[in-house]
Amino acid sequence: MTQKELLYMEDAINHETNLIDICNFTIESLDDEDLVTFMKSELKKHQNMKKKLMEVMEDISNE
Repeated sequence: MTQKELLYMEDAINHETNLIDICNFTIESLDDEDLVTFMKSELKKHQNMKKKLMEVMEDISNE
């Protein structure tokens, strides 16, 4: 990977981390169970995406 691509991956991982933090904060402040359920599903999506991005970075580092 080029340096530019590595920086993009780092940014993408940081964005997912920020979205995870936002989802967690939002879940803690909600009272409506439907909204909590929705936010938990969004949280799971961002956790999965971060995991996938991290796996790509690990694969690259092992080459």
